[in-house]
Amino acid sequence: MNILYYILYNVGYLISLLPLTVLYLFSDLLFYLVYYIIRYRRKIVRKNLTSAFPNKDAFTLLRIEKNFYHWFCDYIVETIKMFSASKEWMQKHMTFSGIDEMAERMQKEDKNFCFLYLGHYCNWEWIASFAYWAPDWMSCTQIYHPLYSKVFDKLFLKIRSQYGGENIPMKEALRTILQLRQKKQKTIIGFISDQAPKWSSIHHFTEFLNHDTPFFIGAEKIGKKVDALIYYADVKRISRGYYHCDYKFVADDIKDIPDYQLTDLYAKLLEKSIQSAPSFWLWTHNRWKRTKEEWLHRQEEAF
Repeated sequence: MNILYYILYNVGYLISLLPLTVLYLFSDLLFYLVYYIIRYRRKIVRKNLTSAFPNKDAFTLLRIEKNFYHWFCDYIVETIKMFSASKEWMQKHMTFSGIDEMAERMQKEDKNFCFLYLGHYCNWEWIASFAYWAPDWMSCTQIYHPLYSKVFDKLFLKIRSQYGGENIPMKEALRTILQLRQKKQKTIIGFISDQAPKWSSIHHFTEFLNHDTPFFIGAEKIGKKVDALIYYADVKRISRGYYHCDYKFVADDIKDIPDYQLTDLYAKLLEKSIQSAPSFWLWTHNRWKRTKEEWLHRQEEAF
């Protein structure tokens, strides 16, 4: 495993030394390979788009589909660029706003935690560079789901950690966060919560992109235990190779908010982002493979 890891890392690093403009030429070639020849998950993407936007005509859906694959190939080369991207380069290409307001609110309300909702939208990997923008007293972390491939899991942990933030495996999230609370370390924690949970992890469905959709509720559940502030990462692609993330306040005093309401609100915010520029969400994910009808049937069988 170590040999393969070092080979992939060194190859990735060498490729990343190329200017982004050159890498985008590779992305353009990759698009034709992925879309027209390999046809990577085109059936899933088309099914997702058609069901998510039933009022859009076929021409519009096809345009979104092709734009998505163009962006998806850009995302691949942009992720490779992370192997060698300097702090100055990253701060130029991935900018943030709302940080000062967030930090001031944490200090004023004496909050130890700020939980940040985000999705697989625009370049979520580059958002890890937030640690460059954060105050020195703020610890930056993100919850992640370990990849099945140990080699690629180690590779992504390497590039995600290079900005100074900590990566917390999903299964260790609660324990780690409780440890941080004991230390009274002021921490911002990113939760990418738009994946499809396994059957055993489904507790709530909400309306999202024309579907009854299950969402992870970990951010809400743990947030209530530690009295976290809640923010949403509103990310936009300014132009090719340039993104901006605006941290928008969602809620505090969340112990008083009814269960699942925060999750519902996150779903609405993410849906609004996707509807504004649908090509930048990860449509290759088989998001609606687990239906509410089957979940209710499984619940009935369990009793």
